[in-house]
Amino acid sequence: MNPVSSPLLTDLYQLTMLQAYVQHGMEEPATFEFFVRKLPPTRNFLLAAGLEQVLSFLEDLRFTAEELAWLSGCGMFRPGLVDYLEKLRFTGDVHAMLEGTIFFRDEPIVRVTAPLPQAQLIETRLINLLHFQTLIASKAARSVLVAPNKLLVDFGLRRTHGAEAGLLAARASYLAGFTGTSTVQAAPAFGIPIHGTMAHSFIQAHEDETAAFERFACASPDNVVLLIDTYDTEAGAEKVVSLAPRLRQKGIPIKGVRLDSGDLGEHARKVRRILDEGGLTDAEIFASGNLDESVVRQLVAEQAPIDGFGIGTRMNTSADAPYLDCAYKLQEYDGKPRRKRSEGKATWPGRKQVYRRYDAEGRMCSDVLTLEDDPQEGEPLILPVMRGGRRLQASIPLAAVRERARNQLARLPPALRGLEKGPDYPVEVSAALRDLAKAVDEHQL
Repeated sequence: MNPVSSPLLTDLYQLTMLQAYVQHGMEEPATFEFFVRKLPPTRNFLLAAGLEQVLSFLEDLRFTAEELAWLSGCGMFRPGLVDYLEKLRFTGDVHAMLEGTIFFRDEPIVRVTAPLPQAQLIETRLINLLHFQTLIASKAARSVLVAPNKLLVDFGLRRTHGAEAGLLAARASYLAGFTGTSTVQAAPAFGIPIHGTMAHSFIQAHEDETAAFERFACASPDNVVLLIDTYDTEAGAEKVVSLAPRLRQKGIPIKGVRLDSGDLGEHARKVRRILDEGGLTDAEIFASGNLDESVVRQLVAEQAPIDGFGIGTRMNTSADAPYLDCAYKLQEYDGKPRRKRSEGKATWPGRKQVYRRYDAEGRMCSDVLTLEDDPQEGEPLILPVMRGGRRLQASIPLAAVRERARNQLARLPPALRGLEKGPDYPVEVSAALRDLAKAVDEHQL
């Protein structure tokens, strides 16, 4: 049993609800939508991510003999449910905003229409996949915006909340515009470029810092980026300059140095001067160490001579906004619109579409949230991606998703590109949707 891909990786209430649905024959088509109720205080937009993993999950959805045996023996479920689950496959339709699309509050990024038990069962894993990657992609995009044309590397695997999170964070940050990741498995899994240098332990394991630099360079001659702040940053840079001629005789160029502590801007200026005076004008300076988009913005603003940044913990945990207020809610069942009216959590009923409008300069200026069958001016963002449990097209290459995200970020209004909270982006709720909500409320009273 693979715990990550197992359909048992769900909340208990999904299975207890299924038991009741199956027992009472409630298998008519149901439509659920995934959306974010409100943006975190520090976010002006969100970047959709995770659809690829959702579609793979749906295509592969099935219970193994081992899982069915556990369900039969745990004492909580009736034989009828186990028999139903043995044959269960996802046969529904999925409409979605494509990955790399910018979206805002109340806008569905995934819509699922399937027999009620199927649409209900997938809720937990669908939220799990969409929430995390969207959270990280949206965080990573902020660094991309403040440090254009800089090398940006995901450095956060060791402090993400679990192995799958670390791997998916590499994907989400690359989707958002990062250059690459230090997570090796992301290369064979997703084709993401991998970057890395050395740890302080490598330096400490040697009696002499220069000897450590030389051994590392000879072991990895095509990627000589030396960590120079284990003891004294500027002294480390001087040792790199002294070592360079000997390495050059061996045909080994020094690609760069890495700074990981202290006042990164001040150290970078001093190190740049030492490298340049020593003839290493092509050697790059790479910085890491508790970075986030705010620190990167400050270093860029003060024109610190830093060519790239390794950003880890604060991005991979989205430290300033570690969760999204998101939901996957029933909007239609058996051909009838449904609406939740809980205080502070009311939903808009029916199958919805989002239309985006652009200004004369091609920047997004407003969205309209409306019903699927209520055409509006603008670009429809929710598209069919799966029918009858099968994708409508092959998996979209991650490079293409990354390009879409780049284009979307370029079309953001200037007021939403900063790190501070800007004006709320206009999301208009159409008259047709408001009328439907009123009609549903009157019927449910």
